[in-house]
Amino acid sequence: MTPKLERAKATLVIIDVQERLMPAISNREQVEQNIVRLVRGAQILGIPILITEQYVKGLGHTVEIVRDALGDAYKPVEKSCFSGFRDIDRKQLIVGGVETHVCVYQTVSDFLARGYDVTIVGDAVSSRTQENKDIALRRMITDGAKLSSTEMALFELTVASGTDEFRAISKLVK
Repeated sequence: MTPKLERAKATLVIIDVQERLMPAISNREQVEQNIVRLVRGAQILGIPILITEQYVKGLGHTVEIVRDALGDAYKPVEKSCFSGFRDIDRKQLIVGGVETHVCVYQTVSDFLARGYDVTIVGDAVSSRTQENKDIALRRMITDGAKLSSTEMALFELTVASGTDEFRAISKLVK
C-alpha cells in the first residue's frame, strides 16, 4: 500500500507554466486555476514549492496568475533540459504543470527512478492535446506515480475537518 500524502513529507512541484507556452495548452484556464489552488493550499499548509521554467528566453516566465499566487515564494529554477529533477529532502512530490507528455513526464520519471513518491494532479497538468496528456498520465501511473485531483490532494493533506486550515482549503476549492 502506498502512503497517503503528508504535509511534513511533501513538496509541491510546478513545472513550466509559462507565458508563451500556456496559450497553446488544452484547458488552459482550468489548469492555471487549479495550479493557483495548489499553490495557495501549499502556502496554507506550510508545504514548500519548487517551480521550474524551461528556456525563459523563448517561453517567458511563469504566467502572471501563478506568479501572483506565489508572491515572495516565486523563485523559479531555470532549466534547459526537459526534466526538472532536483534533489529534494522531502520524498513526497505533488506535481502540476505542462506539458504532461514532455517536461512533466520526464521530471516524474527522474523522481520515480530515484525513489520518490510522486502524485500527479490530473486536473493541474495538461498538454497541447488531450491525447498526449492521457497517454502521459497512463505511462506515469504504470511507472509508479499516483493520480489525484486538486481537491483530493488538498484535502488529503489537510487530514481533518473543523480546523482553520480546513476552512481555508474549503474556500479555495469552491
